Amino acid sequence: MAGLAALLSAPAAMAQPRARSAMVTRKPQRLKVGDTVGLIEPASASDEPFQIQLVEEAIIAMGLKPKRAPHILNRYGYLAGADRDRAADVNAMFADKDVKAIFAVRGGWGSARLLPFLDWDMIRANPKLLTGFSDITALHMAIAAKGGFVSLHGPNAGSAWGKSSWDSFRNIAFEAGTPTFVNPDGGEDRLVQRRWRTRVLGSGKGKAQGKLLGGNLTVLTALAGTAYLPSFDGAILFLEDVGEAEYRIDRMLTQLGQAGVLKNLKGVVFGQCTDCVSTGSSFGGFTLNDVLTQHLGGLGVPAYQGAWFGHITDQFTLPVGGLAEIDADAGTLRLLEPVVV
Repeated sequence: MAGLAALLSAPAAMAQPRARSAMVTRKPQRLKVGDTVGLIEPASASDEPFQIQLVEEAIIAMGLKPKRAPHILNRYGYLAGADRDRAADVNAMFADKDVKAIFAVRGGWGSARLLPFLDWDMIRANPKLLTGFSDITALHMAIAAKGGFVSLHGPNAGSAWGKSSWDSFRNIAFEAGTPTFVNPDGGEDRLVQRRWRTRVLGSGKGKAQGKLLGGNLTVLTALAGTAYLPSFDGAILFLEDVGEAEYRIDRMLTQLGQAGVLKNLKGVVFGQCTDCVSTGSSFGGFTLNDVLTQHLGGLGVPAYQGAWFGHITDQFTLPVGGLAEIDADAGTLRLLEPVVV
């Protein structure tokens, strides 16, 4: 009995972590030409210092001034430095009053390992645009759960930054715009376009409004059951992935469904799933569209796939925590308010 009493009186911190509500209450400052922005590597390491030089040149081409995090050239196995050092870089950039926004150089793996070492009181007090995608989803989700401000699921600093990517980012981050995102034309000499089409998933027709929450499916799923995944109640869930066979997409969406993440959504947008095809025999197997339709097409909310974000050369910049409207039939996503001030 004494043992039971001790368990019942254990601190709340020992209890199973629960998802936090998305506490988007403050907007970061918009970027201006001449602003200093921080460069961090919270996940995998770059191959060589010249890659950082190219990133800095891209940032300068944006009219901004790059500032390297102290440990950006570190290496620890396949990670860009030890966990506490990478976390210290994130903390330092949020605390630095001269740094107006933060760019992740690349993704890979490792951002989730930093989350327990981040100073969430300080980060919450210093809202800044954090930009990146793929593994940076871990930071976006944690900021939505604990930070209380919008972050940007968009190109990493080391991405190609083609015209459409740059225009999308500039519109949101510099100009406080509220764009409508429409897939590019397929550029085919056909009566009916086939490339870059969107399609409604199952019965998911119509429009929906809500806060955008999501990112990379694999990274997001790995946060299930932790305190770093926000509540998705009333949200528009957006997802993308790369290099995952159909059965693995099936497995991850099954987990999210059973964890309650899909239960009270307002809508779903699945972007690009690059190279998401089984490498072995798949005769009689489910296609990606089959899997997405099974899990997302019967939720009773607007849902479509094929939007222009993910592991592709150019992509939309989507504000995590921003208010948006989707039209599943038209395959469009529209911001309803600026996400910066």
